[in-house]
Amino acid sequence: MIRVGPAGWSYPDWEGIVYPADKPRGFDPLQYLARFFDTIEINSTFYRPARPDVARRWARRVAENEHFKFTAKLWQRFTHQRDAAWSSDEVDLAREGLDALADEGRLGAVLIQFPWSFKAVEASQEWLADVLGAFADYPLVVEVRHASWNQPRFYEWLAERGSGFVNIDQPLFGRSIEPSSRATGRVGYVRLHGRNYEDWFREGAGRDARYDYLYDREELESWVERTRELERSGYVEDVYVVTNNHFRGQAPANALMMAAMISGEPRKAPASLAAAFGETLEGLVEVEGEAQGRLL
Repeated sequence: MIRVGPAGWSYPDWEGIVYPADKPRGFDPLQYLARFFDTIEINSTFYRPARPDVARRWARRVAENEHFKFTAKLWQRFTHQRDAAWSSDEVDLAREGLDALADEGRLGAVLIQFPWSFKAVEASQEWLADVLGAFADYPLVVEVRHASWNQPRFYEWLAERGSGFVNIDQPLFGRSIEPSSRATGRVGYVRLHGRNYEDWFREGAGRDARYDYLYDREELESWVERTRELERSGYVEDVYVVTNNHFRGQAPANALMMAAMISGEPRKAPASLAAAFGETLEGLVEVEGEAQGRLL
């Protein structure tokens, strides 16, 4: 199954664009999005591990969509804070929320996302091997952004461990890893970060500036084909396509476009989002009425 959705759901700049401006009492943005998407990538677990009770509530809030599964970023302690070795207590802490999602049947993949500065040197390879070992019982996918990892042996090494490779779209500078459609585990994964060259590495550029980008249909066509290649590989069981260009609702807009282009059928869209991206979404979406999500 191919699941397409945005990264995250809690952004103030989505108000009135992704979410209706006039929201009823008890409006639940997560439940609302689960009407339109079959996956959402959880961002908050990168900054701090999720409590089990919170994770279970997430699962209940998407219960109306039987196909829905989350993907979740692994805590940055294991990917970005590499000056000192992590402890078994930190592993246990990271696992609590992930286990709760898995127990609810809603965990599609754990995303191990490394920065561009994580290069294919011996120390990095050892670190990655330890992380994969610590979380081996989850469906894991690995994102690396530096081209030094683009080696056949690395992909073979991931496949030997049953870990998926994250195929990414990002601004391409000298040693940035390029777009691909590699399948190395039972989960195929695509992440679209946008192509904001001006702000990607600009000092002082905030999160919103870096991911401020809207793909057009022509730019998405190659990723539709790569996604289909993952599906046809015969190697993967599920494919996840995540749009991370979140600023002002661009990620949900592009996720709907991808889903429609992959399936060949229009997707239901929130009325506010269709209005905000009318020309971009034309012919790819059908506007849903202003039915509102509520807390479960």
